[in-house]
Amino acid sequence: MPTLLGIHGSVTKPGRLHQALEIALSSVDEQGTSVTTSLLHLGDHQISFADGRPLPAFSDDTEAVVQQVMDADMYLIATPIFRASFTASLKNLLDLIPVEGLMGKVCGLIGMGATDHHYLAVDTQLRPVLAWFGAQLVPSGVYLQSRHFQDGQLADPEAIAGLKELANGVVAMHQAAAQNAGMLGPKPLAAG
Repeated sequence: MPTLLGIHGSVTKPGRLHQALEIALSSVDEQGTSVTTSLLHLGDHQISFADGRPLPAFSDDTEAVVQQVMDADMYLIATPIFRASFTASLKNLLDLIPVEGLMGKVCGLIGMGATDHHYLAVDTQLRPVLAWFGAQLVPSGVYLQSRHFQDGQLADPEAIAGLKELANGVVAMHQAAAQNAGMLGPKPLAAG
């Protein structure tokens, strides 16, 4: 059974972005597909700094978290935008994952920032890192702002619809790739 893993790329207490990721994942569950969903919040785990050691050398949650990511078949990756880029905790996780861990797997991206000024950060910062892995990216992502929430709850109908469309797009793209392996093209240069 294929698995869709939502990665909440922040170590702060789950809040609005975590809730948005839950909405996206639940839309897949509601479709009644054979896809299993789960959510990984980086703040729930002790993950070491990527320093070149092999994964079994870490004595905390690092190896188990990386294995959870590698075991998933597709992803929804959500990150707040800080200083015009995705979080350092998400970058650290990606630094720990070998290229084979994400190669050929479908990813949908969700960003959240305070203003419109940072909406391209996901495309200009995170998308190239995932391309290095050879991950297959849904062309459009979702960008959320504070104005999409009322009393801490996601209330904007277009934002909610976008999250659901993104999640279902990830599943559809994964299914298409599974039926036609040739559509993914060659391995990424990083795997050579």
